Amino acid sequence: MFKNYLKIAWRNLLNNKGYSLINIGGLALGMAVTLIIGLWVQDELSYNSYFPQKDKIAQIFQSQTFNGNTGTGPAIPRPLEKGLRDGYGDNFKYLIMASWTNDSYLKYGEKSLSRPGNYMQREAPELFNLKIIKGEKDGLREINSIMLSESTATALFGNEDPIGKVVKVSNEFDLSVSAVYSDIPFNNAFSDTEFIIPWEKYLATREWVRNAEDSWGNNSFQMFVQVTDNTSIAKVTATIKDVKKNLSEDAAEFNPQLFLFPMEDWHLRSNFENGKQVGGRIKYVWLFGIIGAFVLLLACINFMNLSTARSEKRSKEVGIRKSIGSSKGQLINQFLSESFLVVVLAYIIALLLVLVCLNGFNELARKEIAFPWQSGSFWMISVAFIIFTALLAGSYPALYLSSFKPVDVLKGTFKAGRYAGLPRKILVVVQFTVSVAFIIGTVIVMQQINYAKNRPVGYDKEGLIQIPTFSQDFVGKTDLMRSEFIGSGAVVEMSTSSSPTTQIWSNRSGFVWEGKPEGFQEDLAWTEVSPEYARSLGLKIIEGRDFSRDFATDSLGVLINETAKKYLGMENPVGQLLKDDSDEDPNPPLKIIGVVEDMIAQSPYEPVKQAMYVYDRNDNGSYYNLRLNPKQSASQNLAIVERVFKEHFAAIPFEYQFVDDQYGEKFASEERIGTLSGIFTALAILISCLGLFGLTSFVAEQRTKEIGVRKVLGATVFNVWNMLSKDFIKLVVISCFIAVPIAYYVMNGWLQEYPYRVILKWWIFVLAMLGAMGVTVVTVSFQAIKAAKQNPVKSLRTE
Repeated sequence: MFKNYLKIAWRNLLNNKGYSLINIGGLALGMAVTLIIGLWVQDELSYNSYFPQKDKIAQIFQSQTFNGNTGTGPAIPRPLEKGLRDGYGDNFKYLIMASWTNDSYLKYGEKSLSRPGNYMQREAPELFNLKIIKGEKDGLREINSIMLSESTATALFGNEDPIGKVVKVSNEFDLSVSAVYSDIPFNNAFSDTEFIIPWEKYLATREWVRNAEDSWGNNSFQMFVQVTDNTSIAKVTATIKDVKKNLSEDAAEFNPQLFLFPMEDWHLRSNFENGKQVGGRIKYVWLFGIIGAFVLLLACINFMNLSTARSEKRSKEVGIRKSIGSSKGQLINQFLSESFLVVVLAYIIALLLVLVCLNGFNELARKEIAFPWQSGSFWMISVAFIIFTALLAGSYPALYLSSFKPVDVLKGTFKAGRYAGLPRKILVVVQFTVSVAFIIGTVIVMQQINYAKNRPVGYDKEGLIQIPTFSQDFVGKTDLMRSEFIGSGAVVEMSTSSSPTTQIWSNRSGFVWEGKPEGFQEDLAWTEVSPEYARSLGLKIIEGRDFSRDFATDSLGVLINETAKKYLGMENPVGQLLKDDSDEDPNPPLKIIGVVEDMIAQSPYEPVKQAMYVYDRNDNGSYYNLRLNPKQSASQNLAIVERVFKEHFAAIPFEYQFVDDQYGEKFASEERIGTLSGIFTALAILISCLGLFGLTSFVAEQRTKEIGVRKVLGATVFNVWNMLSKDFIKLVVISCFIAVPIAYYVMNGWLQEYPYRVILKWWIFVLAMLGAMGVTVVTVSFQAIKAAKQNPVKSLRTE
């Protein structure tokens, strides 16, 4: 029986090639979009799946309150380790201190590489379940050892066995390779950790780390934990919540609240607002999941509309089948079989489309999604997906067509009824409501990105590069290198800084100044710079003066930004002192010598943070900031800069970053979302237009004789076009008026997440409405004009 159903379904498809093409093509597009979104969602939800104990792994976070505003982050003080081990150690299977992930230079023989890595405590390989390829898992046991990822070991040693080989790190010290571990896959935390060095080496080589042993105010470290099997992350959080306040009276001032941030939330729920977890990338998972569902719905609506629109064509077939004994159930099965065949064909085409587009999608979305050919669960889900789509697309047409009365049909008295077309009209309205809402959403997303992009950054990004200086070789050579770079003619100014231009790596508090409000808890971004910092970046001095090497007292000078001036409550800040309020061994007071224009160093969607730029007395910056000569090409300048660099640092790889590229990265996530939304919106509109094209074609075919009569009686092409088009245009207008308030509500809520945001303008909604109507007119007009130009003699000829 089922075989016969499929035969009949196949013949119907062949006999109506145009409608079949629209049905299958529309469904294939919708299913391809849903498939590719499904793969993206699955990749997002499976983040950190490399770690089998991820439900037990967490990072220690803390919330601190400054003047009523609570900030949350992973930075913790070093003495917290001892406090947790001594008082709460029974709650943890592993407790690991770690540095931040930073680049270091790794040298073996003549080969030198720059790779990101961490200093970690001994049990880190166990905690993170590193898969050891060579060497031993306890590879951090010896202080002078290093563990390398497989790709880094291959890059350094080629086919040589790396175990026992000596690697020089940042030209500082030699370490012996104790183990090689498999690269952590892309969609996991620590995928960029290319090496691990023992924590003890960090203590031995960094005096400031040793000095932080009892410093509760120095939040410069990370801590990762795995809770024991007999407890949970939530229970341990409740236990240690106030431990920092209990162990340190000084820390209690900022009401620190410790908690364990689960690994399962690191990727998708990493945003905090005023101490509360408020989501994160999970909103994009929901967004694209909803888009995928709606795009599939649009494709199914096309199938429903075209199937029910052709009801009169199938009515005689239904009448004859019923008259010779076919039951309603058999007819429903027949029409569902047709739906199933269409969906299967569409799914095959959809798979081909996904395979063709997957590499481009990965590049656009910055993913490494592989098609899951060998996944049994994927194929089971695919079968369920096909059945669900077939039922969704075919159930209404099957029930509608199988309900015809054979007597009426065979007598020729069957009429579709006054309201028979109402469901189709409703479905068209749904289609275009979704499409218009997508258009408005995409336009607003791109507007928000451009709004932030056009925001004044406070410095000149063009022609500015930064070179990382993560080696002791650079210490004390700033003046020499500045002289060399400028003398080469490729650079017009150079400075150093302790943070990259586009980030803030350090924050400070604990200052006293004249007029400081009682109980005020300051939080200032802190960057140590060489005297030429403002000139190299093009920062504008709006009060006072810049640093000068001619004044020895400038070694205790400080520049503040405009926001800091307001934040500190200083009307005339130049000349005022910022004193250290520490009772033990206070630092010398800093004197404000100037105020600089605000520069964006963090998110361009956030207000500029209050910042201070302090004279780097130790000549120990993390970056060289080079202003390239604008009179020469960038490639020419870079070639000269590299030559000069290699003359002084031959063992260190030459690496640089254009600051405007680094700044552009701040928009990367939103731009990807905007671009993908734009593509999906275009496909949604295309699918809707395919359905509209098919419906218009069918209506024109149904009214062929009517059009012929009208033309004989003097109707013009415009009259006929107007007759066929006006109903569809009315439906799209209704869609627009439904879509606008929905889109406004959703997008206005989305924009509230950004303190620095675009204001919704009325013309965005008008433009989207006009665009939808324009697309509708073009789609409908093709068939309408074609029908209007047809020779009435042919249309009125009897059968």
